[in-house]
Amino acid sequence: MDYKQEQIATIHDFGCNLEFLEARTIQLSEESPTAVLIPALYEELERPALAKICEHLGQCDFVRSVVVSLYAQNFQQYAHAVHFFDVLPQKTIVIWENGSRVTSLLEKLRDCGLDLTGFKGKGKAVWLALGVASLQAEAIALHDADIITYDRSYPLKLLFPILEKEFGLSFTKAYYARIGESSRRLNGRVARLFVTPLLQTLIELFGYRDYLRYLSSFRYPLSGEFALTSDLALNTRIPGNWGLEIGMLAEVYRSVAEKRVAQVDLGIFDHKHQLVGENHDQGLQKMCRDILSSVLRTLTETEQVVVTMDHVRALRVKFRRKAQDYTRQYFVDAVFNNLPYDRHKEEAIVETFEKLILESGQAYLEDPSGAQIPDWTRALAVTPDLREQLEAATIADANDARQYLRKAQDFPTSIR
Repeated sequence: MDYKQEQIATIHDFGCNLEFLEARTIQLSEESPTAVLIPALYEELERPALAKICEHLGQCDFVRSVVVSLYAQNFQQYAHAVHFFDVLPQKTIVIWENGSRVTSLLEKLRDCGLDLTGFKGKGKAVWLALGVASLQAEAIALHDADIITYDRSYPLKLLFPILEKEFGLSFTKAYYARIGESSRRLNGRVARLFVTPLLQTLIELFGYRDYLRYLSSFRYPLSGEFALTSDLALNTRIPGNWGLEIGMLAEVYRSVAEKRVAQVDLGIFDHKHQLVGENHDQGLQKMCRDILSSVLRTLTETEQVVVTMDHVRALRVKFRRKAQDYTRQYFVDAVFNNLPYDRHKEEAIVETFEKLILESGQAYLEDPSGAQIPDWTRALAVTPDLREQLEAATIADANDARQYLRKAQDFPTSIR
């Protein structure tokens, strides 16, 4: 039995009583309201995963509100999304993150001296959703819109430890086995073949720095599922690139004592998979570049480590050997569990990731500034009622969408 604890608290699932957890979480949520955030592209509505998520989320009586931060190409797509999420029994808000009303609010903020208009992607979506959710919720869980294996235990396991005040936790992060539901193979290539050997190699280069030990304590540091208190949500800078998950852990490291951080076992988990990419600005290659920059930046900020080009070269050489060692271990694990495992393909991916280290490290040394969206407390210092304005703009957008749908005789054809 795996009882092992890490530098942070590890909450295992030894066959936990979900009925008890749900009853207790419902009780706690009456005094401490909860919210679930879902950043999504419109395209996710056309895939089966999001319909399954809505089906299970609608059964979560412990979730008081749902906030969807949606990127839609046009009003018709946004209207379709409002209709799609209206099935949920909870109070549901669908933010049109690139719509004219939200864009106008950000432009007014820019005119007041805080320019967030250049940010886009998941980071912007998460930032907007946290602002709206924190108006009412005290515990906020976030997950992606492409989870194939989703069930209501996911938000339950993330939220319960935050709500149970006796635990004293401010942040929970999911870990799980990335095993394909249909293909039954080891997934999570960036975590397995890049982040894990990268952290071990950095420890060999710079020693057991607290930040590196902290990151290594997370069994799945790239999981996109986490929960946090509303206070932490307002005081956290959100990374504005593909290193969001690692960047969030860095922000938590700066702001929260380790005893207030935990990771929670969600079991078997699978979602949509990214392509490796044809070049370093695409797919998993882009993700690896942003992750490396985030880790190096935080090492310098928090551990006073001065990174040089010599370190980057040594990192590349040592990383490849460490990653190759891991591929042999994954091979043994896969065969033992009767899972397919292509060692050549895995090592080819390692070689691709290894080549990124030199150019990514050089790019970081030339410009270590990074891309982070300022926390909500700074935005509120500029515009104190910005969250209320954002919520009002979203309600207005949704009302327009519902009115449009009522008039559209040939719905849903008219919104395609």
